[in-house]
Amino acid sequence: MSKDSYQVIARRWRPKQFSELVGQDHVVRTLGNAINLGRIAHAYLFVGPRGTGKTSSARLFAKSLNWENGPSLEVPEDSEIGQSIMDGRCLDVIEIDGASNNSVEQVRDLRDECQYAPSQCRYKIYVIDEVHMLSQQAFNALLKTLEEPPPHVKFVFATTESHKVLPTIVSRCQRFEFRSIPAPLIVGKLAEICEVENIEVEENALHAIARMAMGGMRDAQSILDQMISFCGKSIKQADVLEVYGLASSEQISNLQTAVLSGDYDLILKITDEFSQNGLDFYRALLDLSEHFRSRLVHSLNSSDQPVSPEQIARILDELREGETLVRSGLSEKANFEVTLFRAVEAGRTRSIDQVIRKISQIIPQESKKKTKLTSLPPTSSPNLPNDPKNLGLETLFDESPKNKAEFKEEELVVPVVSNQKTSTASAQIEGLEEILGNAPNSTEPTNEDSQPPLQTTNPEKIRSRIESLPAAVRKVVDDKFHGEYFAIERIDQSKLI
Repeated sequence: MSKDSYQVIARRWRPKQFSELVGQDHVVRTLGNAINLGRIAHAYLFVGPRGTGKTSSARLFAKSLNWENGPSLEVPEDSEIGQSIMDGRCLDVIEIDGASNNSVEQVRDLRDECQYAPSQCRYKIYVIDEVHMLSQQAFNALLKTLEEPPPHVKFVFATTESHKVLPTIVSRCQRFEFRSIPAPLIVGKLAEICEVENIEVEENALHAIARMAMGGMRDAQSILDQMISFCGKSIKQADVLEVYGLASSEQISNLQTAVLSGDYDLILKITDEFSQNGLDFYRALLDLSEHFRSRLVHSLNSSDQPVSPEQIARILDELREGETLVRSGLSEKANFEVTLFRAVEAGRTRSIDQVIRKISQIIPQESKKKTKLTSLPPTSSPNLPNDPKNLGLETLFDESPKNKAEFKEEELVVPVVSNQKTSTASAQIEGLEEILGNAPNSTEPTNEDSQPPLQTTNPEKIRSRIESLPAAVRKVVDDKFHGEYFAIERIDQSKLI
């Protein structure tokens, strides 16, 4: 091949058969069945990202319909009509650029030309690329012809922005969605090209190229063509990273670790390295998002991860919001750092649901701690209630004959407590004895309006009655009121609430 007639890889490796179309098997199957069953529509709309094979599929479909011995999905390469269609020389297959032929006058000329029969092919096929660029008046002028075209006319529209096409146009077409090509398929196709072109290339370099192509085969082939011009016959990953300013996987992993650990110093250090090496901050942010997405998928499949899926999801939200900031901001580096700092804070915060679940787990544990009975010194009462739920109070107020025999009316007692606190029950009783030993025998009230409390101040009787109280009652008084016993008072059951 001479230097003057050199063609780029994207043109030389354009699919010549439907079998060479990569990553669009659903389109190939549908069009193939339509040809075999004779169910060929009058208008098709090919929708998808750039470089996924829309225009190539339109040419292949036109070649399949107009083959001399067709229609057929597979057309021999020596077909004269097929070769002229692929080269753009066929008079009956008209390719129109919607961006430069978007006026209503040009569409009216197209509508008039549709009335003439094809000169050499079976069908006259109009391929309108970037159809969304047509004006509304041009779309309206095309409506009638598109709805009821002559039997020898077929339309194939291609667009990357289907939402800009009028619904009245879309409803008159069969719509085909062209998907982004997965990276493994791009790597496989690039490896095939390098093998035929006698180019030595590292597999990691092919993965880096596929990552940059973002699902477009034409973009990947153009990058490969540029790398061959830069490296010659041997392409390495470091060369790809250097030419396009990409961060290595190790650098992205270190950045991910810094975000998860909240290491601001490491984040600033890595950012400075990116800036000194002239790396693309936007591309680094996209790669970091992809690393966190992989971490999210892994955390969903494993329950022993130190970072919860909710935290990773919040980090991804911050990174997504930072993409626009980094791409359109005045300072890419500053916006990149701010985005990472926000991601760190997002990873530290907890959602409302997590807080509620944590509180729900803490409350029962604290309740158990407060109601758990602690061991106390043995008492002289042989039959103390063991159930902490009733706190022993029903024993005090039981009206059964047996209980009345054990507790006389003046012995229905509860402890009277104060705000003072002592460490143990023994210390409380010793303090009681000391206080009550000097207390007067009479407990007459000084206020005439108040009723005199019926208290007993006998130290021995107080000791015995305190020790005979249920342990649960004493526990509640000690824990809740920090009480100190100084008298035993008879209560009137009729005044109880």
